[in-house]
Amino acid sequence: MKLLVVRNDKLGDFMLTWPALALLRASLPQAELHLLVREYTRPMAELCPWVDDIVLMPEEDSRFGNWRALVQCLRPRGYDAVITLFSTGTVATACLAANIPYRLAPATKAAQVFYNRRLKQRRSRSEKPEWEYNVDLVGKFLADHGITAAALPKTPYLQFPHAVTTALRQQFCHDHGIDQQAQLVLIHPGSGGSASNLSLEQYASLAAALHSARPLHFVIGCGPGEDFKAETLAALLETRPHTILRAGGIADYARHIACMDLFISGSTGPLHVAGALDVPTAAFYPRRRSATPLRWQTLNSPQRRLTFTPEITAGESDMSGVKLEAAAQAISEQFLGR
Repeated sequence: MKLLVVRNDKLGDFMLTWPALALLRASLPQAELHLLVREYTRPMAELCPWVDDIVLMPEEDSRFGNWRALVQCLRPRGYDAVITLFSTGTVATACLAANIPYRLAPATKAAQVFYNRRLKQRRSRSEKPEWEYNVDLVGKFLADHGITAAALPKTPYLQFPHAVTTALRQQFCHDHGIDQQAQLVLIHPGSGGSASNLSLEQYASLAAALHSARPLHFVIGCGPGEDFKAETLAALLETRPHTILRAGGIADYARHIACMDLFISGSTGPLHVAGALDVPTAAFYPRRRSATPLRWQTLNSPQRRLTFTPEITAGESDMSGVKLEAAAQAISEQFLGR
C-alpha cells in the first residue's frame, strides 16, 4: 500500500502529527508512507523515522498554479490512499484530480465534500489534544481497511544519539564560556505569529524568579526575524548569565533543544519540537478556547510538562494576568531542584 499523509501548515501543527505517523508505521510496517509538507517544515520531516519520502507543497505565484503543480506531482505517484490531517480546498481537489481512490479528512470545512471518507471532529471545541485528533484519523483509516491498530509508540518521538547531544552540549558550553555544571534554561520569546505570548519583560521577570541549587544559564532562542526580541530580552536579563542561540535552521535548533535542561516559551512551534524530544517544558497559553493547554498539549511525558494561563477573567489574548511568581516557583520545584 502506498499512502500519503498531509499536514502542510505550521511547525507546531506538524510536530503534533508524529504520534499518528508512528501509529501508521507500527500498524503497516510494509507500507510506503509519504508526507506532504511545506518547505518550512521539510527539515523536521526529514528527521521523522517513519516516513519513506517527502512531497513538498508547491509554492507558485497563484492558487491555481499551486493546484495544477500539486496535481502534476501527485498523479504519477499512484497513491492508494491519502489521509489529510489538515484540509484545504487546494489539497482536497488536487487529491481528487490525482485519482487517489481513498481520500480521508476531518468532516469540517467546505473542502470535506471532495473526500469520499470523512471523520466528524470538532477541533475548535478543544475537547482533546490536537495529536489525538490526528491519531483518530489514522484509526479511522485502519478500521476502514480492516487493519488492527498497533499500540501507540511512547515518547520520545524524536531522538538524537546520546553521544551527539552530549558532544554538542559540551561544545556549546565551551564556545560560550558556560559552566559545564550549569543548568541550561532555553527561553524562546518568539511566537511565529501563532498564539499570544508573554512580553519580554515578563520573561525577564520569570527568569529572575527561578531558583536552583545549581548555576542557571539562560539560552535565548532566536528564530528567523527574531533578533530584536532576543537582544532585547538579553538586555533585560542584565547580569544574569545568558547566551543568544542563533541556530542554523530548525533541525539544528532541534539538536540544541535536545541539549537543554528546560525549555520555556509560549504555544509555538519550537515548544512542540521540545515536547517531541521529551525535554522538560514550561509553556504559557492564552485563554482563547481554540488555544488551550489541552488542545495544544505537548508530546513529552506528563511529568515533563507544566502549563500556565492567565486568570479566568482575562481576555482571550491578554497574557498580563499570568502569575509569574507562582509559575517560577512551580518550574523551580518541578525541574530545577534536581
